[in-house]
Amino acid sequence: MSQGFEFYEARANEAAAEARAAVLANVRDRALRSEATWRSLADQARAVAQERIRVEHEKAVRRAEEALEACPPQ
Repeated sequence: MSQGFEFYEARANEAAAEARAAVLANVRDRALRSEATWRSLADQARAVAQERIRVEHEKAVRRAEEALEACPPQ
């Protein structure tokens, strides 16, 4: 099951907080890499969701046009 944008965004925010709180440089660097990865996944999930909405809209428009064409003029 794919995760939603909110899940990835929350993980990115957690990693950012961990990076801010880190005392050791290697821990901070690891958290910053994690944050970057989670943000990338969030961006990708958002793009996929927007594309799905766009495709569904196009399909709905096409179905409406086909329904109008199927109805004979009166």
